[in-house]
Amino acid sequence: MSNKEKYDAAFIETFGIGAEDLSDGLQYQSIRAWDSVGHMALIASLEDTFDIMLDMDDVVDFGSYKTGLKTLEKYGVSF
Repeated sequence: MSNKEKYDAAFIETFGIGAEDLSDGLQYQSIRAWDSVGHMALIASLEDTFDIMLDMDDVVDFGSYKTGLKTLEKYGVSF
């Protein structure tokens, strides 16, 4: 499984959405499941999946599907 597939799987599993819902338009609070609790569940899933620990600033700034890709690249995850 590629890193992109793992990234997508974290969103799909955490938010209970389909692959067709993954786009640059997917943002914090743009779907019901991506509330503050869902956000922390997503962060935990990504940290576990990629064996990283995000800084609090990055957790707060992780506001969209697209932004998340760039954020994880800072931690050495390549897509």
